[in-house]
Amino acid sequence: MKRGAIVLEGHIQGLSNTRSLGELGIPVYVIDKNCCLAQFSKYCKKYFRSPDFQSEEFISFLISIAEKHQLKGWMLIASNDHIVENLSINYDRLSPYFKMLVPHKDSIYDIINKKRLLELAEKCGTNIPSTCYLNDIETAKRFRFPLLIKGNLGLSFYKAMHHKAIQVNNIEELKEVVDKVSAITDDFMIQELIPYDKNNKVVSFTCFAEMGEIRAFWMGQKIREHPIKYGTATSSQSIIIPEILKSAEPLIVFLNYTGVCEIEFMYDCRDSVYKLIEINPRTWLWVGLAKECGVDYAKIMYKYLMQIPQEYPQEYKLGVKWINWLADIIYGSKAIMKKHISIKEYFSSLRGKRINAIWSWNDLLPGVIFPFMLFYIVKKRR
Repeated sequence: MKRGAIVLEGHIQGLSNTRSLGELGIPVYVIDKNCCLAQFSKYCKKYFRSPDFQSEEFISFLISIAEKHQLKGWMLIASNDHIVENLSINYDRLSPYFKMLVPHKDSIYDIINKKRLLELAEKCGTNIPSTCYLNDIETAKRFRFPLLIKGNLGLSFYKAMHHKAIQVNNIEELKEVVDKVSAITDDFMIQELIPYDKNNKVVSFTCFAEMGEIRAFWMGQKIREHPIKYGTATSSQSIIIPEILKSAEPLIVFLNYTGVCEIEFMYDCRDSVYKLIEINPRTWLWVGLAKECGVDYAKIMYKYLMQIPQEYPQEYKLGVKWINWLADIIYGSKAIMKKHISIKEYFSSLRGKRINAIWSWNDLLPGVIFPFMLFYIVKKRR
């Protein structure tokens, strides 16, 4: 059988990667610790329920699957930071069985640990928000309020605090929240909150690089998100901002990066610069929009790992939109009720070419099942 790919975590980006590879005739298996969208895709040949992504058992499980189903030489494609971290740490155990693009274990924490990433970014000359840590709380009192308290390891912080970040508006709130958070974890940072308005959304610079050289890149910006501020995209669009490319390139070079990554930036109007938020060393939620614009990262990774000659895209379509309809209607309605946007602005944002995050006429079942799965997903996250 042709060497295929194993999609690790099958939520929306996992579904997109499954479709990208399946449309090329590449066999795709899906592995998730929960029920997931990608398992219902017609391109998913087999689905396996796995142990927890962070566990030692997860690595042993992958090896057992490779041996039992004769998957030697197949590609692993991760959609989750914990998976990337575990693959990186156990690369030597897994490499005899699988092909994968993950940061080396010596550099993974320079990327997923925000404190180390920000220190690295400063060395590269990349702009970052003013930041301090628990042992330097007095510095935070001199920052421009409001501030954000968030984890150095984002997903771990979210699981502990049930928030991606916590906003504080004055010194009194700062002390109160720091006391509360530090009782649970000391692995967090205090950072100036970049001013937010309905037009100043997070911009994602994404690329495929080889040993620090960018081969292909794509940029997108959130239109709406949940929660309403600093959240997960429910709608987004493709854009290009040359200044961000110039800020991202030194980071990719310094890391000697090979593979796909997403680097998030946000514009700080007080200082008139884009500032680094984080790097995700994997595909991201709306990776399907990049594919629609002409940069198919799943295909690029597969061809690279299988040593299939390819020409990397040097341009992409601008102004194309991606929308997760069910989530966008829910959170768009909340934004309208809270007067963050008007009804006219909401409907205006739907104009132009757009793609659906989940629904596809060529692959119907995930879209049909998603409304029923949404309650399951919310319950699991809680």
